[in-house]
Amino acid sequence: MIPLVLAADAATPLTLTVGGGSSAVKLFLLLTVLSFATALLVSITSFTRIIVVLSFARQALGTPQLPPNQVILALALAMSGFVMAPTATKVNQVALTPYFDEKLTGNEAIEAASGPIREFLLRQTRPDDLRMFYEASDLPRPSRADEVPLTVAIPAFMVSELTTAFRMGLSIFVPMLIIDLLVSTILMALGMMMVPPNLISLPLKIGVFLLADGWHLLVGSLLRSF
Repeated sequence: MIPLVLAADAATPLTLTVGGGSSAVKLFLLLTVLSFATALLVSITSFTRIIVVLSFARQALGTPQLPPNQVILALALAMSGFVMAPTATKVNQVALTPYFDEKLTGNEAIEAASGPIREFLLRQTRPDDLRMFYEASDLPRPSRADEVPLTVAIPAFMVSELTTAFRMGLSIFVPMLIIDLLVSTILMALGMMMVPPNLISLPLKIGVFLLADGWHLLVGSLLRSF
C-alpha cells in the first residue's frame, strides 16, 4: 500500500491510499520489456531461421507475392511459438512466477531466466561462430555452458541461424532451378525462343511442390532442425 498525501490546506491534509504499488511497478517493467518484443523475437527465438527459409521457398517457386507476407509472418510466428514453448515454460517457472510472487528480486529473476534462454541459444549455435565472438572480444574461454554471457551467445546464435537458414534455402532452390534450366533448354531446342520460360516452369514447379507435399516437408524439416 502506498500512502499519497494531498494537502487540502495546511491544517488538515487529505490522505489517499493507493494499493498495489509493487504490482504496478512490476507491470510497468513487464510492459517495458514487451516494448522490445520485436528485437527479442528476432534475436533469441527460432523466428529468424523460419522466416528466412519460408521466404526462400516463396522465391524458389517463383511466386514472390504468394503466399502473402501476412500469411508467411503468421506461419513463422505460430511455428516459433511451438518451437519456443518448452523454453518459455521454463522461463515462466524459474523466473516470472517467482518474481511476481515476490520470491525473487529483479536481478535474480533476470539471472534465472537467462539459464533456459542460454541453453536454447547454445544448442543451436555452431562452435565456430561462438569461437569467433570470443576471439573478437578477447574474453576468457568458458569451461561450462552457463559461463557463456548472453552478449556472446546472442550474436553467435543469430549468425548460426542465418547460416543454417541459407543452407536450407539452397536445398530448396536447387531442384526448382533445375526445372527452370530444363524448361529453358527444351524451349530453345524446339525453337520457341519467344516463349517466356517462366510461363511454363511456374506451373511445373508448383505442381512438383504439391506432388511432393512441399509444405508438409518444409515445415517438418524446419521443426526437426531445432
